[in-house]
Amino acid sequence: MLQPLGDSALLVRFGSHLDEAANSRAIAFAKAAQAKPIDGVVEIVPSLVSVLIRYDPIISRYQDIAGTVRLLLGRNQSSADGREWRLPIRFGGENGPDLDEVAGLLKMSPAAFISHHNATPLRVLATSFAPGFVYCGFHPEALVLPRRNSVRPLVKAGSVLFAAGQTAIAATDIPTGWHVIGHTAFSNFDPTAVPPTQLKAGDRLIFEAV
Repeated sequence: MLQPLGDSALLVRFGSHLDEAANSRAIAFAKAAQAKPIDGVVEIVPSLVSVLIRYDPIISRYQDIAGTVRLLLGRNQSSADGREWRLPIRFGGENGPDLDEVAGLLKMSPAAFISHHNATPLRVLATSFAPGFVYCGFHPEALVLPRRNSVRPLVKAGSVLFAAGQTAIAATDIPTGWHVIGHTAFSNFDPTAVPPTQLKAGDRLIFEAV
């Protein structure tokens, strides 16, 4: 579905809720659009189930951009994964104050939870919310847990977060309602670098306990 946003952007939506199919289609479409520049487009931003396209209205009109987008949507697009990364994580203790509670709620020991959490590589679903913040998924049903009932006013950059069948990584200091299960020294945000983030939607992450 195409949705105009003012006179200089449109949203391409692939689903009304987050699932594997909608997210994969959003990532594949964003890659295809970035690989073949569209006249007048100044930015392409994939999200969990949609892709934002910003354009210069002096150069192109909505009808022109929408027409090109519909042509792209009609083509088969590769959904191949991106790079593979290995991220060392320090679980529990002061690095992951919610680990024991999370494991208990899932009826596992902390060691069993860590083993299950790290058993399968996760795919980066999107980079959004805060600079360098990544959503990764999806965990199996046995590891699905809602967010906390309260929000922590601040967690440190590198915090590894867990909720809603996903693991997220904070690249800056942020407030969060997610469970904090660990910390990584890996940094996904450097404002002086081009681009400022390393992880991209479609990349695969292998978590390793240290």
